[in-house]
Order: sequence, then C-alpha cells, then structure tokens
Amino acid sequence: MDSSLFHELSLTAQTAYAELAEQTRAFELESLAGLNGSFHTRTIHGRRYVYFGYRDVDGKQRMAYVGPDDKRVKALVERFRKVKAPRQLAPVAQSAQALGCSATPLKHYRIVKQLSAYGFFGAGGVLIGTHAFVAMGNLLGVRWAAGERTQDVDFAHAGRNVSIALPANLKLSVHDALSSLEMGLLPIQEFSGVAGAQYRNPADPELRLDFLTSQTRSGSIVVLEELGLALQPLKFMEFSLIRTTQAVLLSRSGACMVNIPAPERYAVHKLIVHGERPVAQRVKAVKDLEQAAALAQWHLANGLAGRFREAWEEALARGPGWRKRCTEGRRALLKKHPELSARKLWGD
Repeated sequence: MDSSLFHELSLTAQTAYAELAEQTRAFELESLAGLNGSFHTRTIHGRRYVYFGYRDVDGKQRMAYVGPDDKRVKALVERFRKVKAPRQLAPVAQSAQALGCSATPLKHYRIVKQLSAYGFFGAGGVLIGTHAFVAMGNLLGVRWAAGERTQDVDFAHAGRNVSIALPANLKLSVHDALSSLEMGLLPIQEFSGVAGAQYRNPADPELRLDFLTSQTRSGSIVVLEELGLALQPLKFMEFSLIRTTQAVLLSRSGACMVNIPAPERYAVHKLIVHGERPVAQRVKAVKDLEQAAALAQWHLANGLAGRFREAWEEALARGPGWRKRCTEGRRALLKKHPELSARKLWGD
C-alpha cells in the first residue's frame, strides 16, 4: 500500500505551472488587472477618450474608462497589448490541469477571481484553508493524495497588524465584489453598516465564505472600513499570516495570483488548531492532520525539514498555550503517521 501523502507532478506539469505562474503574474501587473477585452475610443464633446470593454467574471459586459486619447494613454494601451497578446490564460491553465496540476472548482474560482479583480489580494488578503493547500501543492510541484476536498472558501487578513496599501482612486468593497457575482451570497450579519464576516447562499448551504483575522484582545469583530468588510478573529491565526507567499489558483476558465501562507507555517498552524475543533467539526480536524502530515512529509523528502522545524520551534516559543496545543497536535499526527517522527522535523 502506497503511504505517500503526495505524488510528484511530472516535469512537464511543473513546467506548465511555472509558465502559467509567470504569465499570470505579468498579466496581473498591468493596470487593468487581467480583464479580457479590447480598447475603444469615443468622441465626447469634440474630444476623444479611450475605454476598455470587457466581459466581467460574472458574465456581464462592462466598460472601464482609461483616459483621454493622448500619448500617455496610447503608451499604456500599447504596453498592455504587448503583454496581453500571448497571455490568454485559460488555455495555459487547462493545459496545466490536463498534465496533472490540481484545479479549483469553477464556482469557487469565480469568487476568488472576482475578489482578486477587485484588489483584495493587493490589499493584503490571504487565501487560507483547503484552497490554499491545493494551490500550495501546485506551487511545490506535487499533487496531494488526501485533504483536497472542501465546500468552504476561506480568507484571512492581518487586519490592523499591517498597513493596507490601496490605489488612491480605489475604494475596495468586498461586499460589492461578491454581490456582483449574482451567486446569492449574503452576509450572515452586518456590523455598523459593514458586511459581515461570513457569507452564505441560502439555496446552496454547502457554499460558505469566511473572512478571518488574528485574535484581538477583546475578541470582538474587526471592522476594516477601507475593505468594506468585517473580520472574525480566530486564535492563532496570526501564525499563518506571517511571511506569506504567492501561488496561482487555476481553473479551467483561467488563473489568478493569490496570497497564501508559507507551507511550513500552514502545516504547523494546522497542528495547533487541530484540537480546537469542536466535535461537530471532526471531519475538518482529520483534514487538518492530513494536510499537516502531507506538508511535513514533503519537507522531509525534499531536504527542507529544517524550514519546518524552524516554524515548529517558533510556535513552541510563543508561550505555554501554544506549546500545549502544538504537543497535542503532534501527538495526534504521529499516532496516525509514525513515520514522521524524525528529529529533523521536530528538533527533539
């Protein structure tokens, strides 16, 4: 019986992912954030203006104002066309998927892509949970053997612990981004006129969005007016929001760059929260262990156990409560995966 918790992607698949990541990153650096469409000029009151017509993620035709038809805007259009011409992302994403990379269900991808288009990740948002784990596998060049299935889409933000940089002319609204999808997603609560930290579709109870942040001293909801969003504090969440990295989330319809936790910190965080799950969430608790185990095994197999151990030792050093939960999580992990008891991972 194969005890491996991951399988190496072929070199061809890894190359396809690298190409997709390069194209996606370059494409999203452009001021129009990867929207598919074309430029048009209109003459209004005797002066020519440039617009960008595109079909949004929600399928609606939209027009974005670019600027007056002058040298600066013409240079922007030309630069955009040079970058855009070879970067139709859907075919590259489909090729990567066909070669073995893991794709995200279209329903979930549409949500993440829309938030990306609205600037959520540029404003410090982080994709967490199983969708981050799936994206992490592609980034690491593997396909996970377990722990990839989920109906939730989870996001986090470091809240007031980081500075949020937004373009001066952009007022980001997560609620507007989700509403524009017309997927029936409604905030469970509203706080002082700001959309709530959880979204549900009454007609699709399995689809759930959670917006989380680090635990606050008061334990109260954190409201970020600049994001039009309320965040639910979660104990130990800050550990995953330090030294985040980027990965491509791909679907058969395209790809987008997302911020995700560092793999080693994600794994250790899963061990910490494993015992925090209530009885009603035992399935998630099992998935926590499987994901942590898969990442521990990957670090061990790729000569990066020291990186995992560094994150583990940092968590232990955060205090008695952290040490207690770390120890309990490791005990549960090794009970199921004794082959991961190597000192290289844990340093004791």
